[in-house]
Amino acid sequence: MTAVTDRAREGAAEAGAERVELAIGGMSCAACAARVQKVLGRVEGVRAAGVNFATGRATVMVDAGALGSAGVERLEEAVREAGYTARPAEEAGDEEAERAAEVRGLKRDFWVAAVLTAPVVVLAMLGGMVGAFRGGWVPWVEWGLVTPVVVWCGRRFFRGAWASARHGGADMNTLIAVGTGAAYGYSAVVTVMGVLRGGRGMTHGHMEDVYFEAAGVIIALVLLGRWMEAGARGRAGEAIRKLMGMQARTARVVRGGEEVDVAIEEVGVGEVVVVRPGEKIAVDGEVVGGRSAVDESMLTGESVPVEKGEGDGVFGATMNGTGMLRVKATRVGSETALAQIVRLVREAQGAKAPIARLADRISGIFVPVVMGIAVVTFGVWVMCGAGIGAALVAGVSVLIIACPCALGLATPTAVMVGTGRGAELGVLIKGGEVLERLEQVGVVVLDKTGTVTEGRPAVVGVRVMEGFSEGEVLRMAASVEAGSEHPLAGAVVAEARRRGLVLESVHDFAAAPGRGVSGVGEGKRVVVGNAGMVAGAAGGMGVSVEGVFAGEIEVRDVVKQTSAGAVAELRGMGMEVAMLTGDRRSVAEAVGREVGIERVAAEVMPGEKAAEVERVRAELSGRGVAMVGDGINDAPALAAADVGIAMGTGTDVAMAASDVTLIGGDLRGVASAVRLSRATMRTIRQNLFWAFVYNVIGIPLAAGVLYPATGWQLSPMIASAAMSLSSVSVVGNSLRLRRFR
Repeated sequence: MTAVTDRAREGAAEAGAERVELAIGGMSCAACAARVQKVLGRVEGVRAAGVNFATGRATVMVDAGALGSAGVERLEEAVREAGYTARPAEEAGDEEAERAAEVRGLKRDFWVAAVLTAPVVVLAMLGGMVGAFRGGWVPWVEWGLVTPVVVWCGRRFFRGAWASARHGGADMNTLIAVGTGAAYGYSAVVTVMGVLRGGRGMTHGHMEDVYFEAAGVIIALVLLGRWMEAGARGRAGEAIRKLMGMQARTARVVRGGEEVDVAIEEVGVGEVVVVRPGEKIAVDGEVVGGRSAVDESMLTGESVPVEKGEGDGVFGATMNGTGMLRVKATRVGSETALAQIVRLVREAQGAKAPIARLADRISGIFVPVVMGIAVVTFGVWVMCGAGIGAALVAGVSVLIIACPCALGLATPTAVMVGTGRGAELGVLIKGGEVLERLEQVGVVVLDKTGTVTEGRPAVVGVRVMEGFSEGEVLRMAASVEAGSEHPLAGAVVAEARRRGLVLESVHDFAAAPGRGVSGVGEGKRVVVGNAGMVAGAAGGMGVSVEGVFAGEIEVRDVVKQTSAGAVAELRGMGMEVAMLTGDRRSVAEAVGREVGIERVAAEVMPGEKAAEVERVRAELSGRGVAMVGDGINDAPALAAADVGIAMGTGTDVAMAASDVTLIGGDLRGVASAVRLSRATMRTIRQNLFWAFVYNVIGIPLAAGVLYPATGWQLSPMIASAAMSLSSVSVVGNSLRLRRFR
């Protein structure tokens, strides 16, 4: 089934549905996320639910009105009954502060556990070398030191395990709680029995080994791993915090004829904001006074400032240059471009890639299977004649090394970092599924107007007759065209102003629709138009003065400076590039030749563009098709393609129908998006490979498969260190995407 069919089905599923975002607390592994997702999916009226372990967010699609007056309380209650916490995402408060508090708590608990466990480890090592340290007062000292570690530092694991058990489930907390609890409880019993039996342990003749140090070290190492993991996950979401931090905090608003500084939240639509040199622009709006160059790199990724003057649009959080601007606010608060970008990035980071489904399915059944393996391991060791202590070591090692954290983090952390890095570069990607489809794109179909070209006419040349100068012909034509609203007229006027020409006042202005305009300026009648109105005109806008042909102005939609390079870059990446346009074939083919595109479909009506995309896909069987456009008429084609890419300079409709938005309107962003998708998917596959390999190798080693041949048995302490390292390594590998260029 094609990707477009999947997307159509998903769109139908969302029709008539409400989207609810919940912040979930208490999850410790992918198995937790799988259980919360299952619980939410069972609530009446819920069509679909997705839970992201890395972001701690749940996205729930609910039948419109199904929640009734209770609102989202039914969803929250279902999550609470499963042993976790839930609240609306918008009420989650300062996530950065909450994450910082989590990191501080883990850091504190780790150091307490490390300080108390260190002497226990020393005593255990001495006990292995000096028999005097194996009995007597030593186990009691170890017991006293480890008890606060297990009871206080490890409280989160036992609470989580109990909450899961009450609802018939098991998760990472269960594995750690059972493993450390078994080691601690067994050691405590051995210590007490040693006193009751006159210094002997649970066997007749010698003191049985105790494993207090294993319980303490496991908890300390798991806390260390979680501390490092929480910090790394925080860095994975850094893109959103950086974007939010770019917003101005105050604005200088003109009220009652005076300039007043107010909080950004108090600025209303229609108010005029004064932006001084070097200040951040506070709102999205339109320049109504002044000129300046604005640094829009935070939105577009382009470092070259953009000239802004009266009538030009500006965006909040961009940086003003050396001029002063007066900006009329058109969008404020959650409607600004920056706020929309933050929302899109947050949604993208919460969306799952199809490649993650295998890990999700495994994580959902992993913990019960591992507990079964641990029980079998314990039983086999006992039946083979090993002591209870040796069997316990093997069982606990299996429980600890098998925690599925790395599996749960493999995909979401890479998606978080990849989409966040894309936003910093001006490429908005709507989630993991889009990243996966984008990687498979083999053909890029480009709309012409506004995508390959600037999308607006411009003067590209002036041909003059003897007796007339180029500046004179352009000035007279622009003076007459100033009275016209035609786009070609605007191009002529803009070019004259760019050259610093002073326009003359014109009277007796007249317009002939489809042909041209005329008027009297400087006492001379000037006519500007096509060959039907100006004799001598060939392919451009003819200009006559007092009936004498003065010259011709060539106006056309010019190709963007970066388009040819972008096409060459895409072809260099092994992709085929085609162009689709409703323009005349001669014009389309000329543009195609200029930028290096051989496959050109011209004179295609808006309603036919989607069918053309389907035809391209059918011809190229198996290769994904990306459609790049910017207009309303491109929306059906964008939706029909495997990946729709909208130019950020285009319409809101095109961006809504697309999977990827290039904020700056630079076609080179298509290559950047594809490269980023390839890098992200490569990282996800690396993460999943190592996560699977870790468990495939680790569990048999922990169970003791090498013991008969080598006498080597995996220590629970080494198992806990390996488990923590696997999670941190997966997150660390994902963080490499922050360096993507």
